[in-house]
Amino acid sequence: MSFWDIVWFIVIFFAFATYLLVLFSIVADLFRDPQVSGGMKALWVVCLIFFTFITAIVYLIVRGRGMNERSTKKYAESRQAQDEYVRAVAGATSTSAPEQIAKAKELLDSGTISADEFAALKAKALA
Repeated sequence: MSFWDIVWFIVIFFAFATYLLVLFSIVADLFRDPQVSGGMKALWVVCLIFFTFITAIVYLIVRGRGMNERSTKKYAESRQAQDEYVRAVAGATSTSAPEQIAKAKELLDSGTISADEFAALKAKALA
């Protein structure tokens, strides 16, 4: 293999990888959008299989802005869910021992837990 064969292979490989990324992002966006009916999704997929380049270009032109908005919305939702989870986990572990014992006492008084369970929770909080 000559140097230019290797360069040509790298260029073709890059183009193919880019092509696959575009196709996967189109299919992911298509199935992420709840406003598109099942029949239209099937039609887009069939067109992507048989008329790949033309369909991809048309999809990006017609629905490109929506792709960006849906992607941004999905990212914001994921970020918010992650932040809420971190706050919940951090809040659960940041309670002090007296607060944990007070919560356990409330559970004991309401009859939710037994005296043995209260003692175990108290020992755990004090440890």
